[in-house]
Amino acid sequence: METVAQLEPVAFVGVDWASEEHAVCVLGTDGRKQNAFAVEHSKVGLAKLIGRLGALGPAGRVPVAIERPDGRLVDALLEAGHPVVAVSPNAIKAWRESEVLSGAKDDPGDAEVIAEYLRLRAHKLSVLAPFSEETRALRAVVRARGNLVEQRVAAHNQLEACLDAFWPGAKAVFADVTSEIALAFLARYPTPGSARALGEKRMAAFLTKHGYSGRRPAAELLDRLRCAPEGIADGPEAEARRDAVLGYVRVVRALNTSIKSLDRSIAAHLGEHPDGEIFTSLPRSGNINAAQMLAEWGDCRQAYDSPDAVAALAGQTPVTKKSGKYEAVHFRWACNKRFRAAMVTFADNSRHQSPWAADIYRRARARGCDHPHAIRILARAWIRVIWRCWQDRIAYDPSRHGGAVRVAAHTAPASEADTGQQAA
Repeated sequence: METVAQLEPVAFVGVDWASEEHAVCVLGTDGRKQNAFAVEHSKVGLAKLIGRLGALGPAGRVPVAIERPDGRLVDALLEAGHPVVAVSPNAIKAWRESEVLSGAKDDPGDAEVIAEYLRLRAHKLSVLAPFSEETRALRAVVRARGNLVEQRVAAHNQLEACLDAFWPGAKAVFADVTSEIALAFLARYPTPGSARALGEKRMAAFLTKHGYSGRRPAAELLDRLRCAPEGIADGPEAEARRDAVLGYVRVVRALNTSIKSLDRSIAAHLGEHPDGEIFTSLPRSGNINAAQMLAEWGDCRQAYDSPDAVAALAGQTPVTKKSGKYEAVHFRWACNKRFRAAMVTFADNSRHQSPWAADIYRRARARGCDHPHAIRILARAWIRVIWRCWQDRIAYDPSRHGGAVRVAAHTAPASEADTGQQAA
């Protein structure tokens, strides 16, 4: 991965990003401030920024540091040929506090701190590797879906809290209160009073009408409703709670519809991506999880010099701290949180289909690792395998995976193991 120093910069630019206006500071190679200005976050403003940076020298030798790795500002800089360095906001905060003893803070000052950080650490900072259009498209829909899922989880918790407060039985009928059948039930029976006359035959008719496939008889579901604590059936509070429940139902239904729409979009973009087959070929990855991994992994081969770099980005490598006689290994907090979630989800699912993955997980647990630690160990092992497939641009094939073949030979009956050895 190329560092800023290798570019032989003629100037160093720091940008303090904002939603409406960006503060820019330009430092010379000697650390002296050459210029400082602000540009609007608009078509004209970005064009003005590109023009002023272009006057400093060849675009490839004018690196720009900014506290975010994506967005239209970053795209404009990359399209103009400027090397972009995404710096950590926490690092800039610590740097500013050490440099600005008064504690003063403003946007132009932050831009200068970012530029100075870029200049002094140019030999260690790596240039941002741009993703392809296919990866940016996939990342957009995957992250949008993730945001909507988070909103649905929040709405789910709020709906459950509302039902706990006045009608616990309605929450107990179906396993998931945000499922379509549960939402249909709440829309039809939003209060205990509205369900007062609900009997077994009417419940059975309701299930048939809404295509219930949970394989639970109407009598059992009705018994769950009746066995729960009695709810508030009448009065002003029941009326207010009814309005609240119906409001939550509408929100969750809208989120469900949007998430399903994004699921289809993700499948389409994943099918169009050149690396899509690599990630969908992994055991029990599925379209959504495969897309989540690929969207964060990216398709820029020169961005990572080894699978360890990918593992660190995904938070699957521990952090060792040493000081004198003290030495400890800690969980890695600084990472791409979306990437980490995608990798551990895949690793956990893969062990139910891949004997190799199950063996790594089993041995980790036998050494005393708890479940999350064992899954991280498995995820790191998978990253090495995926890295090889990704570098070679080939789909995962268990028959070409040496570790999987050895585990299969070890666990197979003797005759099968002998046959496998002869074939090898």
